[in-house]
Amino acid sequence: MLSVLIETRNDEEGLARTLASLIGGAVEGVVRDVIVCDTGSTDQTHRVAEHAGCQCVTGGIAVGIRQAKGDWLLLLEPGARLVEGWIDAVVAHTARQTMAARFSRARGSRTPFLARIFSGNRALADGLVIRKHQAAAAAKSAGSAEAIARGLATKRLDAEIWVAPPRQEQRSPK
Repeated sequence: MLSVLIETRNDEEGLARTLASLIGGAVEGVVRDVIVCDTGSTDQTHRVAEHAGCQCVTGGIAVGIRQAKGDWLLLLEPGARLVEGWIDAVVAHTARQTMAARFSRARGSRTPFLARIFSGNRALADGLVIRKHQAAAAAKSAGSAEAIARGLATKRLDAEIWVAPPRQEQRSPK
């Protein structure tokens, strides 16, 4: 019923944390498949995905969307962790809604007001539950999962997420 897509690059530890939070959904039969969309990792990201039983694709989020088996997609950042109770909220949403949805941030994961104003807002930080056909249409003009999530009207789910810490871009030595 639900395909999980995680777009990543060189974040094996974050990927492992996110995959661990999805185990309950797989056991309950809600998570049909997990697709790791790798954008050029040079670490052990592929190995982490393979050991967890995920499908690993290269070529960006559009390739992952085409490979997804579910009618609904759950897009997550590597390092994000879903809080217990997310399964019921997602099942209820997908049964009666057609619009996309995001998770609420867990209390310890909420950013202070001023920090939210002055920091870059990551559109995918709260995750995204979206119909596959809607994501596929958005992927035609969006080059990443973040771009798909940006500017999208969504509903808030009655479930929480621990947001992935912001990634520091790796700088090449000069």
